[in-house]
Amino acid sequence: MTAASASELTPSSPEGTHNFRDVGGLPVVSGDRTRVGVLYRSDALSDLTPRGLDQLAASDIEVVIDFRTDTERQMAPDRLPASPPPRVVQLGVLEGAMAGMAQEVMKSASQASDPEAVSRIIERALAQIPSLPELYVSMLQHGASAFAETARAVAQSEAAVLVHCTAGKDRTGVAIALILEAVGVERPAIVKDYASSERNLAGPWTERMFGMLQAMGIPRTPALDDLVAATPPAAIVTALEWVDSTHGGAAGYLRSGGLTDAELDALRRRLV
Repeated sequence: MTAASASELTPSSPEGTHNFRDVGGLPVVSGDRTRVGVLYRSDALSDLTPRGLDQLAASDIEVVIDFRTDTERQMAPDRLPASPPPRVVQLGVLEGAMAGMAQEVMKSASQASDPEAVSRIIERALAQIPSLPELYVSMLQHGASAFAETARAVAQSEAAVLVHCTAGKDRTGVAIALILEAVGVERPAIVKDYASSERNLAGPWTERMFGMLQAMGIPRTPALDDLVAATPPAAIVTALEWVDSTHGGAAGYLRSGGLTDAELDALRRRLV
């Protein structure tokens, strides 16, 4: 793909995405800023329009990291440019896979013998939804290798990297926060970037998600609302504080997943 200026790829592009943005320009504790045009984040690329495909093909993005599970990819395959195709790295992370969870609940409900049994199955599933801070800590406990591989891909790529999941807020949010923290981005800037996803997803995307769940017979609850579309600052702060207390920071956490010191240095050079 050919290089494009930062102005050509705005948070609302490529067309068909809702939560796409460049994480360049963020303040680093050294006084520098993160490079523009190196690392992007987004919701899924399954709804790219023809214009959106052209925008992605004209960008500098040559690596796409997809945190969705196999079930999510089958339900909504990414649309990607055919020529030249980006390199896709599939790093399925189960925590945060809301669509897959809903599908499993409905599969169990379909095997129930009466409406009351179906209601009980759905109620039990809704009662077990974790809070976002709990979800992120669980994600961190099980996802170190996937997050380290993401950082490695950014460090080693000479072109831009795009990281996404379904909403681009939870698995993507944690991955991006770890990378930004590891290269020294100021924590308030990391939190602000994370929190902006809620505003980006509000409207058509969120309404479509709730419509899908309603069609499955799954009622809205506060916990489900958070899981689908919320990005409260406290959630990512809790995640980063857990990383601090258990690994001494994001760099230590990524090392626990297999990232080497040389790769961490390369990541810093690539992004700052």
